[in-house]
Amino acid sequence: MTYQETIELKTKGHGEMHDLTSRVAEVVQRSGVKNGLVNIFCLGSTFAVGTIEFEPGLRRDLPEILDKLIPPGRHYGHEQTWHDGNAHSHLQATLLGPSLSVPIQDGQLQLGRWQQIVCLECDIRPRQRRVLVTVLG
Repeated sequence: MTYQETIELKTKGHGEMHDLTSRVAEVVQRSGVKNGLVNIFCLGSTFAVGTIEFEPGLRRDLPEILDKLIPPGRHYGHEQTWHDGNAHSHLQATLLGPSLSVPIQDGQLQLGRWQQIVCLECDIRPRQRRVLVTVLG
């Protein structure tokens, strides 16, 4: 069986993180799947998904470390083509990735105690975002 829903959200810009755990769990419940997988896919090349403890320190640390690894700048090839200031946004989102799969057992997401499903806005501008949630079981 396959079940699918889209989660919509608005972001304020670079570094904003959203906890999707409860919303994904609700989709799983509506699907009726007891054992299987849920895939969370971010639509957009400057938006990423992963797991982390959703707490203030890490919500600050993750964007900061990404900016150190892949800093904003005008030296990227993307900037020389488009001049839009967001090459680092594309690269950061690519490093983290657009999708995540989480096991489902007895109708529940199988996550660690301090592990939440989060999406991270890497773009420099506010965006209307869509996250496709597909439940397989």
